[in-house]
Parts: sequence; C-alpha cells; structure tokens
Amino acid sequence: MTINWKLAARLILMLGVALSAPAMAADAPAPKRITVTGEIIDSWCLLSEIMYAQGSAHHQCAIWCARGGVPVGILGENEQVYVVLRIQDDPAVLENPGIMKVQTNKVTVEGNLYERDSVKYIAIDKIVDNQGIVNYSHEEFDIQPFGE
Repeated sequence: MTINWKLAARLILMLGVALSAPAMAADAPAPKRITVTGEIIDSWCLLSEIMYAQGSAHHQCAIWCARGGVPVGILGENEQVYVVLRIQDDPAVLENPGIMKVQTNKVTVEGNLYERDSVKYIAIDKIVDNQGIVNYSHEEFDIQPFGE
C-alpha cells in the first residue's frame, strides 16, 4: 500500500483546524453592554476625510453611502467610532431603511460592544433617543458632495 503524503498532510491540517476551532471560539470575549450617544456617520467619508462628513452638510451623501453598502457607524461623544453590526432586530444593516432614516442624526443607543484588533463594533438593540440632525454644518460647508 502506497501512502499519498500530500493527501495525508492535508487531512492532518484539516483535522488540526477542525479541532482548534472550538478552542478559538471559546477564547472570544463575551460582548459588553454599552450605551453610546453620538452621530450616525458614513464611515468611509469620515475616515478617509474625502469631504466634510458630518451633520446636515453630509446628510444626503451619508444616505447614498449607506444604501450603496458603505459601513455605517456611530461617532461617539468621546470621538470613538463604533461600526454598526446590526440595528434592533434587523441584521441587514446594509441598505437597511431604518439606518438610513437616522443618518447624521444624534442618537443614544444601547447594545453589545464587540472589539477586535482595536476596532469597536456595536450590535444595537435599542435606539433610546433620536434627537434628529443637530449638527447644522451645511451653512459652513455647503451641501456635500455637490454644493447647493
């Protein structure tokens, strides 16, 4: 009987991965309950600084970006960005009509905080308060990205 060493090596590798997966999952920290107050943001425009990406000046662009699949976030009052994983009972954050209705609004939310590689993610359970748009930046920065 001839042993196919390449096949044996693949099987050993697959077995090792399969056996280590539960251990890796067990090491994942449990989420932390948090309350965050801040502005719902378009993460691409804010982080890339491609344009002024906050408040009323950026409202329409933020809706377009959320509709197009750009991750939505919350810029907390502590200047921390939290990437939104889901909002309330709807796991579809991308193209979610609920998240588009609150773009650029100042909100207070409750949810589970997950952190990996210094990136903070939030799964929102509840929007506690929605103050609407409070950052009227269009007078200073015009309407982004096209002007008036």
